[in-house]
Amino acid sequence: MTAPPDPMASPRAGANGGSRRDSGGSRLPHMTRRENPQAQMSLIEHIRELRSRLIKSLLGLGVGTIAGWLLFGHVWHFLEQPYCRIPQRDRGTELLGHGCSLIFNSIFDGFFLHLKLAFVIGLIISSPVWLYQVWAFIAPGLYARERRWTYAFVGSAVPLFLIGAAFAYLAMSKGLLFLLSMVPPGVTNLITVDTYLGYALGMLLIFGLAFEVPLVMVILNLAGVLTHVRFRKWRRLMIFGVFVFAAIAVPSPDPFSMLLLALPCVAFVEVAELFIWLNDRRRARRPSMYAGLSDDEISPLDFDEPVSADSADAS
Repeated sequence: MTAPPDPMASPRAGANGGSRRDSGGSRLPHMTRRENPQAQMSLIEHIRELRSRLIKSLLGLGVGTIAGWLLFGHVWHFLEQPYCRIPQRDRGTELLGHGCSLIFNSIFDGFFLHLKLAFVIGLIISSPVWLYQVWAFIAPGLYARERRWTYAFVGSAVPLFLIGAAFAYLAMSKGLLFLLSMVPPGVTNLITVDTYLGYALGMLLIFGLAFEVPLVMVILNLAGVLTHVRFRKWRRLMIFGVFVFAAIAVPSPDPFSMLLLALPCVAFVEVAELFIWLNDRRRARRPSMYAGLSDDEISPLDFDEPVSADSADAS
């Protein structure tokens, strides 16, 4: 004989009918999407869903970390190339012999280096898995318009970050050469692996995030916060701020490294301005839903239409 369903847990919408077991072993009936078109869930079901998404994300991260451990040699060789391209007389490592030499301070440093770099590689490799789990958790609460914005944001953010990271990789040698030139005569600069890895990852992160600034401007325009009129007033200040940020973020004072970050960012800002101008023109051609309303008249709410049962079953 089946136990009665738990009154604290409302059934979750599913594509098929039938029943499922809860944590206590009792069977809970599934409601079809026709019966529950808005896929409403109780707090307990939200917590269970979050737990399931977290477990899948951690499993993906674990598999990616194992793959990163196996790929450690190739990735480390790629990361140390900006340092190895610097001539040895500029590195000041004659005491360490020939070759590209970095040092450890502890017998555990080699293990922790493998672990740290494997985690970073695993985070990148497994990003499709945990990004999908995050999306699958929040997507049911979004309107169709908000989903389109999210697709556009993710589809643009990843290439922009990778372009910024590529520019950072090109500028790392110049920055290292300047920093090493500050070492006074008679002093040997023994660079630890942790110090160099922190510098390399920091440069990649700074350049990658800097290339996301134009995308943030576009998102603010789509949200109605940043208009082209306001952008035009702040344009010179924004471009000046880009050059100031590039001068601060790049450790080398040579103009090549600073321009390598500033000029692409300015170009993307100009592209963002063109998009904002076109989007504002499109909005200006559309009639405002608030036109003609008096102060004491109720304005219509711009909600998306609820999903019908037939369209939900078709999807």
